[in-house]
Amino acid sequence: MSERASGQATREAIREAAARLFLERGYTRTPVRDIAAAAGVNAALVIRYFGGKEELFLETMRLNIDNEPLLDVPMESFGRRFVDVVLSTEDIRGVYLALVRGSAERRIAERLRHVHETALVAPLRARLSGVDADLRARMAAAAVGGLLYSLWVVGDEDLAGDREELVTRYGAVVQRLVTPEA
Repeated sequence: MSERASGQATREAIREAAARLFLERGYTRTPVRDIAAAAGVNAALVIRYFGGKEELFLETMRLNIDNEPLLDVPMESFGRRFVDVVLSTEDIRGVYLALVRGSAERRIAERLRHVHETALVAPLRARLSGVDADLRARMAAAAVGGLLYSLWVVGDEDLAGDREELVTRYGAVVQRLVTPEA
């Protein structure tokens, strides 16, 4: 294996180990030494390749739901579909929790805002029209963000009880927010 290929393999091993540990433990409880050990490398290589733990965290904790078939449903069923996708995509839960837990760091808080904007607001905004479309998208994204917070940060077991009912009822709330007033 060439030195360049070996460097790429090392970089990828570090990235994979970091992503797994950040998702399991969060930012503050994941030391660089543990990332290096999980990747089978010296801790100095983590710093060499990524500059530090925060940069590595920001590189690995990304979220994108553009590949989901959100835009393939009729607008009148969009709210339910959006809630269903957000709750059923495991990456969303892990990345959301990791970002919330690490948000005391300024750059991680910025990433959380970016994820909110790109993963929640943007897919809604892309489907809406009208003078208040941006406001409706932001209100619906805030409602979904509140749901994620209640389920995954607070751990509201009563809310999490019947997933199908939650998707149906919360989807109706989101639908009302995205539907323009007549």
